[in-house]
This record gives sequence, structure tokens and C-alpha cells, in this order.
Amino acid sequence: MYHFRKQLLYISFLFVVQVSAQSSNWPFKDASKSIDQRLNNLLAQLNTEEKISLLGYKGKAIPRLRIPAYNWWNEALHGVARAGKATVFPQAIAMAATFNDSLIGAVADVISTEARAKYNLAVQQNSHIQYMGLTFWSPNINIFRDPRWGRGQETYGEDPFLTGTMGAAFVKGMQGSDKKMLKTAATAKHFAVHSGPENQRHSFNAVIDEKDLRETYLYAFKKLVDVKVEAIMCAYNRINGTPCCTNESMLKRIVRDEWGFKGHFVTDCWALDDVFKGHKVLNNAVEVAAAAIKSGINMDCSELLQHNLIKAIQQGLITEKDIDNALKPSLTTLFKLGFFDEPSITPYNNLGTNSVNSQAHQNLSRIVAQQSMVLLKNNAGILPLKMDKYKSMMVIGPNAGTIAPLLGNYHGIAGNMVSFVEGITNAVGSGTLVQYEQGCDNMDTSRFSGIWAASLCDISIAVVGLSPVLEGEEHDAFLSDGGGDKVSLELPYAQIKLLKQLKQNGKPIVVIVTAGSNINIAAIEPYADAILLAWYPGEQGGNAAADILLGKVSPSGRLPVTFYNALSDLPSYDNYSMAGRTYRYFKGEPKYPFGFGLSYTSFQYKWNTKPILSEGNMCFSIDLINTGKLSGDEVVQVYIKYPPEERMPIKELKAFKRVTVSRNGSRTVNFKINANELQKWNLKNNSWKIYPGEYQIVIAGNAADEKLVSTINMRN
Repeated sequence: MYHFRKQLLYISFLFVVQVSAQSSNWPFKDASKSIDQRLNNLLAQLNTEEKISLLGYKGKAIPRLRIPAYNWWNEALHGVARAGKATVFPQAIAMAATFNDSLIGAVADVISTEARAKYNLAVQQNSHIQYMGLTFWSPNINIFRDPRWGRGQETYGEDPFLTGTMGAAFVKGMQGSDKKMLKTAATAKHFAVHSGPENQRHSFNAVIDEKDLRETYLYAFKKLVDVKVEAIMCAYNRINGTPCCTNESMLKRIVRDEWGFKGHFVTDCWALDDVFKGHKVLNNAVEVAAAAIKSGINMDCSELLQHNLIKAIQQGLITEKDIDNALKPSLTTLFKLGFFDEPSITPYNNLGTNSVNSQAHQNLSRIVAQQSMVLLKNNAGILPLKMDKYKSMMVIGPNAGTIAPLLGNYHGIAGNMVSFVEGITNAVGSGTLVQYEQGCDNMDTSRFSGIWAASLCDISIAVVGLSPVLEGEEHDAFLSDGGGDKVSLELPYAQIKLLKQLKQNGKPIVVIVTAGSNINIAAIEPYADAILLAWYPGEQGGNAAADILLGKVSPSGRLPVTFYNALSDLPSYDNYSMAGRTYRYFKGEPKYPFGFGLSYTSFQYKWNTKPILSEGNMCFSIDLINTGKLSGDEVVQVYIKYPPEERMPIKELKAFKRVTVSRNGSRTVNFKINANELQKWNLKNNSWKIYPGEYQIVIAGNAADEKLVSTINMRN
């Protein structure tokens, strides 16, 4: 044993000497040096071909410098995606419905923990494959301006302020709080004016003026740059004629120079091909490669740069200095992630198998799902269910027993996905009779199952709605008639007929709806005593729905999008002007307003201190009183109404807080809104401006439900 220990110490000594010698020969591997010193040393070691090989998402190994390959492509929209076992949180639109940014920060912290653990396990196996790295192309902070967009489920909704707040919380959770090292690298996508049509995205030109651009489409991106998001992904489409990924004015002038962005730009996947194949603004791949470098691209999600930059140099379109400048930001990201360091010195090296989909992470997914579900109807207070009244139930519907409606798109997979029928069955216990039938599929409108059996039960729980094969990204949503987008707000007609037949039984019906956005709720309303919108609720969706149905928690989700009555209420889908869109500019009557959601209890609002201006902030507080019979959460929303200047929003969310209030209890809720949030873009002067005049501060339960109003006069 003595000799063994002596030999082990000698081997350890040799390892330390070897690492020290390596660091002295290659200072870029010396973690004690500054990133700038290490970066400059690495660039000096690399030849031109090696530099170019590192500009594509499949970063090449450089054996002579002992640099392993690295694949940049990873997804983490609502959990580590496409990489095997991971906690599956509710889809992004559902997370937005929580109106709880601190909760979303906790979700992102868990995601980054699992990402680090999976990365550690992969590296231990000398595996450097796609989806197992530390650079994540999330969150999607595009504005969900039109319910037809299938990928709208990936966003935080239609409002710039909500999107910016949720996105910033997600980024901070992903990137961690360590002062020296990123936990993972987050990416704000898709920059910038991007929200369909999905089947035209490789050639589409979004026409927009500077006012809508600044106030709506760029707002959340600026907020994420402010919290130091590590990367920004440029979109497929053009903006006013210029492809996003060769748009020097947007990437350099606005984001780098004006906003002070220090991270790296990555292209959407094969977006550079679109520049000459779809948009046809340049002639060939070599010209596109040079234009991308000159415009500020640092990482290519394709191999176009790797294959064409040598030719671009040879043709005099760019120089090797341009290559160096392009490579620096992405290499800096790798240094921040500890990619060139010994694993033992990283603060996340101890994370492994036990850190993935732990019980605590599953519990968090359940809490997010609980807070995200939106109660749209509750006739005669049928919910929460009084189980002494319902001794038997039918759980029925095409989305009741399958996991696809739990997942949404860009998802991971867990070994304990809880469907709606499983969650309800477990919750009601062995003493309650529960039956299950699929009921229908989405195509056949003549044959149904379970109707007779449901007539023998006290109540039916019908789970209907959409799934990721009907709305999402092109190719993934392969059953969508709109290339991933929705062509209408209607549910499959077979589902409506199923509900009609159930209604003929004369028994109560609770409907759970899965979807990623606005659908025609009016079509199912006549047949439902209660309607719960569950979104795509993640691995614990069945448990969370049962928690709400049985009253374990009071529903508290709020709509992050307006539910319109019909698509005819909206401008054409390819019109990117904000006029007539979202609660900020829509003058019609919605089916459900932005911010809407019912509760099992009720709340009263009272001013505590009315708004005053103090050191550049609007400061005020309210007392929130629970006047109902149950404890519950209320989402207090603060909207601003502006002076009557041209093209001002009808109103605009500028603060919100989720507050838990016990039965018969009250809470004082404090708010502070920076006056800079009142700025609007002045087209004449091409700059931000706070317009003088009277501003209304509206405290509301949703965008159409004004509880308290006060005014402040802003002067020049």
C-alpha cells in the first residue's frame, strides 16, 4: 500500500508538471491569465485555416494544440432539449403565463445545472456531439404579434415588457452568478423582426418603420443585452430589404455600437444560404461569407464560412485581420465557459447524473405548470371539484393519455412524464371510479368512443386541443396545413363533435385545452362547465392540472397573448406594422384580453400611496385584500396610458407582480417604474423622447379590467 501511494503521488506530480509545462508553452490554457491575454496568445498560435475552422458550429479539433472539437448547437427553450434525459418544464408561452420572472430565473438555473452535468458526463466519455455542449440558443424573445405563427409557443407572448422581463430572468439563470465563469451561454433569438409566415421565412422581407422596430421588435433584445446575454442569433428573413445575417446596420450600428453588446453573433441555421438562394441579394456563397464577416457575424450555424472564407481572402473581399476580429467574440465565450481550462478548476465540475431530473427539479416543473394554467371559465363554481359529489369520472379526449401535448416543441424527455389521465387518476385515489377513453382522433368525425361509458359517470374531464405536430416550426409540425403555422383558430372538428356528444349525456363536463396560443374557445364553450387552458405544460402537466381541478392550488395563470374572436379581426399575416395588433393597438373586442385569468378566490385593490415622481421614478403602492374563501395568487398588472400623441399605444404594461394572499389576508405591494420606460421613438428626430403631458397609471387585473387609476404630469 505504501508503494502504491508513493507511485500515485509521483503520477500526480508528473501530471502537475505536465500541465504547468503545457500552460507555459500555451498561455491560452493558463487560467491565471486574463481572457484578453489568453485570447491573443491563442490567435497567435492558430494559422488561417485553423481560425476559419472555428467559425462554424461544428468547431474542428486542433490536435497539435490539444483543442478538442466543439459543437455549438444546443437548445434549452424549456429544459435541456434533444439530449436525452432532462427535466421538461412547461413550454415558454406557459412560463410567460406565470407572470413570475423570479420563478423563470429558477427554472433557467435548473436547466443550466442539468446542462453542465450532461456536458461533464459527455466530456468524460470524450464525446463532443451536438446538443451536449454549453452554448444554448435560447431564449426566443420574438414578439408573438399574430396567433397564426406556429412558433409563437416558443416566445413569452405579445408584450415587449413582459418578454424583456422574462427573457432577462432566463438569461441570468442560464449564465449563473459566478464572477469568473459562465455556467452556460444563453442566446437571444431571432434578431430581430421575425414572427412568420413560417413557410416563407427563408425569403420573406419584413417591412417595418423605425418606430415599431424600436418600441416593439427591439425592446426585449436591448433588455437582454443590458443583462449581458452572451450571444444573439440573427434571423432568416430580411428587414426592409436586407437579410438579418448580413445586416451591418442592425448588428454593428445598433447592437454593438449603440447598445454596447460584447458577446457574439450566431446565424440561424443555414441562414447564410438564404442570402443568395432565397433572398437573392448576393450572387454566391463566397460573397455571402465575406458579407457576413464584414457585418459582424462570429459563428455560423452551417459550414458556409468554413468552406468559403479562404476563397473570400484570395479574392480580396476580406483580410485575415477580419477573420481575427470575427473569431475573437466566440473564442471569448469559450474562455468564459472554461473550455480551455482543466475541468478540476471549474466551479461546476461536481455536477453529474444526480443533478439531472432530480426530485427537486421535477417539483419545480410542477410548480411552474400550476402557475401557468389559465382558468377561462368556471360556471357556477364547479371548480374546484367537490369529490364527495363525484364518485365516478370519465377522462376522455385525444390529448388525455398521450405525452405529445405535454411537450411542446424544442423539448427534452424525462422518464416520468405524467399525462392528464395519470395525474387525475393518482390525485383522486383508489376510491374513485376513473375510466379513460381516447374518444376521437383529429380526422374522423363520425366515430367516437367512451360516450356511453361517460353517461354512467358523474362527470367527464375532456382533454382536447392542439399538439406540436399541428403548430410549430416548419418540418416539425408536419401535420400543419400552414407549414407549421395555423391557418385558422379552430380546433379539429372531431373534438367539437366529441364534446357535443358528451353534452347529450346531461352530465357536467370540464374541458382541459392544450395549445400554444389563441384558439377559438367559443366553439367549445357551450359544452363546457369549466375550461382550463393548460398550454403544453411539461412533464408534470397531468399532476398540475389535477392539483387545480381538485383545489390543491388556486388557478393563477394569466394570458400573455390576446385571444381574438377571429383572424378577420387582424391585419394580414405578412403585415408587420403593429397597428391593429396586440392589446397595445387592437381597438376591437377580444374574446379574452391580455393578462386575463380566473381564480378560485377574489381580490380587492386599494391605494396605499398614490404615484409620485421621485428621483426619476414613478413610485406607488397598493393594498391587495383577499375577499374570497380560499388562499390564492393574484397577478397585479400596471399599465400606462400616454398623452394623446400620434401612434401612442392604447395602454402598455410597465410593471407586474405575482402576490400570494392568504384567505382574509392582505398584502402591500410596492412598485417603482423608471421614467425612461415612458420613452417613445420620435420619427422626426430619430431618437427617444419622453413626451410632456398627462400619464395615467392603471392598476389592473388584466388589460381590460381597470381597478385603480391615478395620473402624473410629465413636463419637459
